[in-house]
Amino acid sequence: MTTSYFFEDIQVLEKAGSSIKREMVLIKDGVIKALGSKALQSAELLGIKPQKAKNMLLAPCLVDPHSFLESPFNGREENIYSLIEKATLSGYGQLGILPRGDLWRDQIESIIALKTFKSEVSIHLWGGFSLEGKGVMLSKHAELLNNGAIGLSDDDFMPPIEFLKQGFSLGEMKNSPVLIAPRDKSLQAGGMSRQSVDTLRAGWPPDPVESEIIPLIQLLELHKQYPKIALRLMNISTAEGVSILKNSSSNSMATIFWWHLVNDNSSLSPFDIGWSVTPSLGSPRDRASLIKGLEDNTLTAISVHSTPTDDSETKLPANKRKKGISCYNLVLPLLWDQLVRKSGWEVEKLWEKISFGPSKFLNQAEEKLTLNSNRWLLFDPDREWYQSNEEKPLTSATNQPIKGKKIIGKVIDCGLIN
Repeated sequence: MTTSYFFEDIQVLEKAGSSIKREMVLIKDGVIKALGSKALQSAELLGIKPQKAKNMLLAPCLVDPHSFLESPFNGREENIYSLIEKATLSGYGQLGILPRGDLWRDQIESIIALKTFKSEVSIHLWGGFSLEGKGVMLSKHAELLNNGAIGLSDDDFMPPIEFLKQGFSLGEMKNSPVLIAPRDKSLQAGGMSRQSVDTLRAGWPPDPVESEIIPLIQLLELHKQYPKIALRLMNISTAEGVSILKNSSSNSMATIFWWHLVNDNSSLSPFDIGWSVTPSLGSPRDRASLIKGLEDNTLTAISVHSTPTDDSETKLPANKRKKGISCYNLVLPLLWDQLVRKSGWEVEKLWEKISFGPSKFLNQAEEKLTLNSNRWLLFDPDREWYQSNEEKPLTSATNQPIKGKKIIGKVIDCGLIN
């Protein structure tokens, strides 16, 4: 069970739309018991002494709109148990899980198997839009949604546009979200990094911007024909993509992969694990546009988009291994550094993009702090630590970037930790 805390003067963010305030807070055995003067009275009765809060923040849990969990019950690199442990240690209270897996979640049996798993962390399952993610045959959309799927998605690239149109015209998803990645694998042609001078200098095969903007334009045009579909766009990654979305009449929500906000293809060493991601890492111009797109609400939410791999996969050459990184524990510290410290964001704006916005994206209730609830996280923006290969249980997946580097900012506790 988590520790009990009494803070006489801690920063508190209560819910969406509220502002940070300094407050007295009592947490007993992981549950928020009192705020304000009642916290002082209760702490005195229980004999709990005050602790120094300094710049620490008590806030609602974070929400990840989409990540992969391919082997939920027997995965070596990740399973449902290790995922939940990592998520809670990193302050996450809700996780969206994509359908790709050893057994694709395109049948109600695979949905029900995971829905029966009990956890304080809310697991939201995306059902497969197509069978086995092949974009050839539609899954039974209504059955998946009626048996626990929160929405429909495919893989991390776009199925044929005519196939999507077929599913949209049937309309079995009704108001449930449909998550599609605007990425054309054939146009990407094996490119590792977005086409730029830095990509050529690093020696990576380039990924042309057209691999994103052409499918994005197609999706937005399709959405005009079926405006009632709750279209969600997965991980916009280019300046051109942000511009197209900003100038579109579509009301579709869009995510951005968190790694694209803290790094670009001018800032990594050639050997960093963070080169090998989907979508491809962009230029400094792309990164600046993505941050601006979040600021002006063109982009709705920040995804973790975790893609865990084990050591046998991680040690392959960058152009041979499965793409993706896995590191829930780095997300809040590095985003705080980039967006709050360096870009001057208000903390409330950051939480809109890593908690409240992702909940809207998933069509789920927003996280908030309430009495007698354990749905909270405690973050210290000044805590220094090192990303380590040996930090358990956070390293079962070995494709974690910036290992051995000093990190400033850490989730100290979360009420969901068992």
